[in-house]
Amino acid sequence: MTTPFITSYDHFLHDLKSRIRTARTRAALSVNRELILLYWQIGRDILERQEREGWGTKVIERLATDLRAEFTDMKGFSPRNLKYMRKFADSWPDEQFVQQTAAQIPWFHNCILLDKISSKPEREWYIHKTFEHGWSRDILVMQIESRLFSRQGKTVNNFAATLPPAQSDLVQQTLKDPYIFDFLGLGNDAQEREVERELVKHITSFLLELGTGFSFVGKQVPMEVEGDDFFIDLLFYHLKLRCYVVIELKATKFKPEYAGKLNFYLSAVDATMRHESDNPSIGLILCKDRKGLIAEYALKDISKPMGVSEYQLVAAIPENLKGSLPTIEELEAEFSSPDTKCS
Repeated sequence: MTTPFITSYDHFLHDLKSRIRTARTRAALSVNRELILLYWQIGRDILERQEREGWGTKVIERLATDLRAEFTDMKGFSPRNLKYMRKFADSWPDEQFVQQTAAQIPWFHNCILLDKISSKPEREWYIHKTFEHGWSRDILVMQIESRLFSRQGKTVNNFAATLPPAQSDLVQQTLKDPYIFDFLGLGNDAQEREVERELVKHITSFLLELGTGFSFVGKQVPMEVEGDDFFIDLLFYHLKLRCYVVIELKATKFKPEYAGKLNFYLSAVDATMRHESDNPSIGLILCKDRKGLIAEYALKDISKPMGVSEYQLVAAIPENLKGSLPTIEELEAEFSSPDTKCS
């Protein structure tokens, strides 16, 4: 039998644990913010001295030697890292932006963005997404190399006509075009069932490519309507959108009749699976190729919310992203002390 003391103590312990975790997170963010602000100030001062007093690039080597001699327990003062500090300060001259935005992510993540992204709006977008989703360094690199910024919200869809504005915008930003399935190791001639089988086998990578919030329900999900059997290729539930997401996979170019079939599936899912608290189910047709105008016409007068995106089985890394960044192992070796180590 549970005594009042035990119940009270359990509640107290649970609350205390929660407060400790919150405090630890805030402390870690505070340390990271102070470190990045220090690096920004060093970079700014180097820039100012070079501009005002004509210091050459060799001052970086001298500073690195003198700082490492003084702070022997820190590994953040290598010539390479000092150059990152200078570039960081040059890229983000606004100290308030650094404190409120750039300092939300670890230093090494900022180094990746400095090397791989030239556009400031795109860098800022990746900063917000990294903070929002807690991306590791490897995941950030993967998202950059898969051109997530340019793919987000690009699916052809009818969401504006079939969903309330707030829901429409959220769904639009949840989907992308094209989807990159290069982790499957399949050639471009792979058939639908082969792609589908490998996507489920590599479900972790598949969910990562789909984005945050997708929960896998099943493949070839059976549905019976008036004695006839139908099978949904892939069925998901999105935790943030609060709705089912029906995906039809086609190893061909888009055809208008695909929209009619998906409309039928969405009606059936809403009638048999959707809870009264769920939002309307959303459909996504993934095909090897799609013509934008054909897809737009096909979706125009359909009442169910759906989109059409391409998928790629082989994705080449853009030339401007190749070889521009030292390997993670090289940078870890330089930034392996507590003051620079990032997760």
